[in-house]
Amino acid sequence: MPLKDHFRPPLNEYSWEGCHSCWAVRIVDRLNEHVFPHNFRAEPQVSHGTQVEIDVATFERDSGPTLSVGVNGSHGSDGGVAVATRTYTAPVATLSEVAEFAMDDLFEIRVYKSVGGWKLVAAIELVSPANKDRPSARRAFAGKCGAYLAAGVSVVVVDVVTDRTANLHADLIERLHLPDAFAWESSTGLLAASYRAVTANDRTRLDVWPYPIAVGSELPTLPLWLEPDFAVPLELEPTYAAACKSLRIV
Repeated sequence: MPLKDHFRPPLNEYSWEGCHSCWAVRIVDRLNEHVFPHNFRAEPQVSHGTQVEIDVATFERDSGPTLSVGVNGSHGSDGGVAVATRTYTAPVATLSEVAEFAMDDLFEIRVYKSVGGWKLVAAIELVSPANKDRPSARRAFAGKCGAYLAAGVSVVVVDVVTDRTANLHADLIERLHLPDAFAWESSTGLLAASYRAVTANDRTRLDVWPYPIAVGSELPTLPLWLEPDFAVPLELEPTYAAACKSLRIV
């Protein structure tokens, strides 16, 4: 099934969150049931973040709350223990500033290998609009992908978000401080890219397999690296088609 535009009419009447969530599950099913050896497994990690703005209008210091601490004293006339209290006043400062608190969207598949326990070896990121929305969100997304690669975890990024414009590959390359030789941009603004960091002789090499993708075209199959010398096919097209069929998106 060719890629559809889930962010503009007429398909925006369907929930893109539902499609991303269902797609993540279909990828997990495909990998676990048909692709992985017995010592690997995948699981979906899905959460839709929220954003809250707080505007505190004043900067002032008031008496604030008080804390009373009891100190044992002599017995009172009723046989109880007389208690003296010391009262502490906590100073309160309120800053006049707008603060934004955001929880990142997470549409991710994590891949684990059995090595006595389950070790994370790969992550597949389905990009959301919030991941591309503003520079801080793009830096956070690049930081997460960079941290995975630094830990030896391979990463696949799949960006089908049409209502935001951003080059997430460029953000990741900038985050990793890599040379211009890694520069690449999809002509459509949409992409699928597989990243693998390999360390040998105290040097780390980054390998990248970037693919431009487009609305109306079939999605590619990418290498999903489970070990430095072992990859399996990550088949985006059949898993996407299964998700659309399940949700009755035609």
